[in-house]
Amino acid sequence: MTTLSLFAIIFVLNCLPAFAPPTWMVVSAMTLSSPGANPWLTALVAATAATAGRLVLAKMAFLLVRQRWLSARTKENVDLVKARLEQHRAMTFGAVLAYTCSPLPSTSLFMAYGLTSLPLAPVAAASFLGRFLTYSVWVVMAMEVAQKVVVDEGSVFAYLGGYFVVTQVLMLALVVLFTKLDWRAWFAGKTIRLMKQIEPDDQK
Repeated sequence: MTTLSLFAIIFVLNCLPAFAPPTWMVVSAMTLSSPGANPWLTALVAATAATAGRLVLAKMAFLLVRQRWLSARTKENVDLVKARLEQHRAMTFGAVLAYTCSPLPSTSLFMAYGLTSLPLAPVAAASFLGRFLTYSVWVVMAMEVAQKVVVDEGSVFAYLGGYFVVTQVLMLALVVLFTKLDWRAWFAGKTIRLMKQIEPDDQK
């Protein structure tokens, strides 16, 4: 495993909106095949590539989804979230940092954030830090395993079956729900409801 190949694989996987295996799993599998690699360099390269890939994904969500597909009314709805996040930048940074330290997929997070059109630098910094910490742990653990047992690399991805497909579809559904949720009602009274459909008479 070369540094360039590690970066390229992780970057491409994190640019995909769905159906890509978790990055921590890929990093662990690649570490098992190269147990003599520098663990901190591996974590650094993987975190950099993953963050760069997620930034591309967020930017594509803005350019392709928000700019071309979202209606003016939906953009106004999403902008309510944008305004709230701008008021709580430190909390947003901390939330992204905590989330990226977990093994949960961040695809929907970055797609939704990209739809707000907010600057990407703060979430990029939080994501990089969280991923570097997490990947460092996974790399060290994988190296310890590689030194003690023989692992079938193919078994690392054995879970990528029906359960994986369902979770990926759910992640995409969350992004759609993000745009459809009535954020004004939520911020005003913590009421969970979808935006009301505009009747033809109301559009005149």
